[in-house]
Amino acid sequence: MYLRLRAQVFFILGYLGVFMQFIDRTTITVKAGAGGNGKSAFRREKFVPKGGPSGGDGGRGADIVFVVDPNMNTLLSFRYHRQFYGENGENGDIKNQYGHNAPPCLVKVPPGTIVKDEETGEMLADLTEAEQRVVIAKGGRGGRGNAKFSSSKNRAPTFAELGEPGESRRLLLELKLLADVGLVGYPSVGKSSLIACVSAARPEIAEYHFTTLTPVLGVVRVDDERSFVMADIPGLIEGAADGAGLGHDFLRHVERTKVILHVVDASGVEGRDPVEDYHRINAELTKYSAKIARRPQLLVANKMDLPEAAGNYSRLEKLAAAENIPIFPISAATRKGLDDLVAKVAEMLEAYVEEPEETGGVKVYDADKEEDPERVTISRNDRGDFVVSGKALEKLVAMTNFGNDEALRRFQYIWRMKGIDSRLKKRGIKEGDTVHIGAMEFEFRE
Repeated sequence: MYLRLRAQVFFILGYLGVFMQFIDRTTITVKAGAGGNGKSAFRREKFVPKGGPSGGDGGRGADIVFVVDPNMNTLLSFRYHRQFYGENGENGDIKNQYGHNAPPCLVKVPPGTIVKDEETGEMLADLTEAEQRVVIAKGGRGGRGNAKFSSSKNRAPTFAELGEPGESRRLLLELKLLADVGLVGYPSVGKSSLIACVSAARPEIAEYHFTTLTPVLGVVRVDDERSFVMADIPGLIEGAADGAGLGHDFLRHVERTKVILHVVDASGVEGRDPVEDYHRINAELTKYSAKIARRPQLLVANKMDLPEAAGNYSRLEKLAAAENIPIFPISAATRKGLDDLVAKVAEMLEAYVEEPEETGGVKVYDADKEEDPERVTISRNDRGDFVVSGKALEKLVAMTNFGNDEALRRFQYIWRMKGIDSRLKKRGIKEGDTVHIGAMEFEFRE
């Protein structure tokens, strides 16, 4: 009975282990809330015989806001929660009562998350600082009540605006680990053993290749006042920069590190030459990113407790001198040389100077900066229908109540004032042709 129960426990733990994994790339859908509708109403009070319009404005829809949570270190929470919807704003009411604005929809992400528009590939945000907030999708503004349309020419407007729809996006989230030091090297050179010795991280360690399949973070304490974060990047192989193995997934996590510890197996017991390994891995780093290749490196000759290591170490010393990088002989198995290595890494981090960003980089999305709202374009689709595109026009269509005659006349007036009729005629539109504006479709009539 005991053995059976113990087997069941291990089965459950193994089953959970499948799901409790490191995830560094995922896609999600976000949709901001729509604005509340404006109200069409008139004052109906005692002793106020001719009360004017009193419809209030609708409230603003919820923005989708990404927030950096320093307690998260993976995108695992998005595995089963991939859709985020903001609340709609409240509708306006009588007596000029405004609808409440909807609170923002907060989406928590780990530090180091890059947010991209999946359709265009545009980078929308690079979230690296704790509690950093970025609006990714703006909520729609509330529709105006009929009180806002009162004028000397029309003292009793009967129409109000509908709420503006919120923005929706399909997003690609990528996580690049925020670590001070990155361990790189071929599989089974001892990277996992090294990080396990100098930090509280406990990666899986075994005598076979690719034991580590996901990056592992560990905090290395130098003294009471100094510490740094080390990342064990899974073993790279030749062709990683071209996507061989899980090359791109692994190399992405090296981009934010300040110092690279290049670990080689000085013993060469698996038949590989540590000097050739060094050149091959550096070639992959250079091929993937020249900026990464310029990062300060430290050559770590591991497994020096094995007798075969002595012959290769003199060659590694010559390599380090030629490359002008420091070299440290260590043994993760016996912990020899680890204290000196940690002290040297701390020294290199203190001397590190961040390379300035290149000008003309990727444009970062600004939710408050819109394209020219008055810009209108006219095109034809595959069926030959006319498609009118323009931020202001599409908003006008979405917020117009076409069931109200007065609202329809206002739309037609703005349509003519913007010269859309004349532009369509120049493009050859004829009576009865179909015109699309946003989600609206109608037949053209003089």
